[in-house]
Amino acid sequence: MDTYLALAAVIALFVVLAAPSLVGLARERRIDRQLRAARAAEAARQQWGIVA
Repeated sequence: MDTYLALAAVIALFVVLAAPSLVGLARERRIDRQLRAARAAEAARQQWGIVA
């Protein structure tokens, strides 16, 4: 029983330590997608000569 408790404690500690990093990574990827979309929209506007 102690083995399972120790395993659960290690897994919980890993989750607690890794969660902020994973949340930050997800946020960075979202920002990168937004920047890519903005660049693509700007390129399309320039291609068609649309003034924004």
